[in-house]
Amino acid sequence: MKLLLDTSVLVAGMVEAHPEHERALVWLERVRNTDNGFISAHSLAEVYAVLTRLPVQPKIHPEIVVNLLQRNIFPYFTIVELTQEDYFNAIQNLAKARLVGGIVYDALIMQTAIKAGVEQLITLNAKDFRRLYPNSEIAIVEP
Repeated sequence: MKLLLDTSVLVAGMVEAHPEHERALVWLERVRNTDNGFISAHSLAEVYAVLTRLPVQPKIHPEIVVNLLQRNIFPYFTIVELTQEDYFNAIQNLAKARLVGGIVYDALIMQTAIKAGVEQLITLNAKDFRRLYPNSEIAIVEP
């Protein structure tokens, strides 16, 4: 199965102290073992930003984040980049739905899912994705 994991699942799956770790880890393991995993190139930057600012003790240093990405993401996931047209389509869909603000980042992840032709988008934030694309053929799954 072709799966796209969003930033929320990637972060939770890599951080044992995260309250959603167990639920998210299942999906990382599926990609490691059986399914085809995809992530948005945007998510790489977002994962770095979140992990380096996550309120856990001890803090996760930037070098450790790079190591986490090298061990958990790069060997198992296809990283999908968006084109200018992809960005425009995502923003156009937001404008049509009259959605504003930070949901733009979820729109970019959904645009990536569409581009990659995945069957399921795995997220801990299903509500926003369903607001973006209420009739999507991509199943939006919350672990």
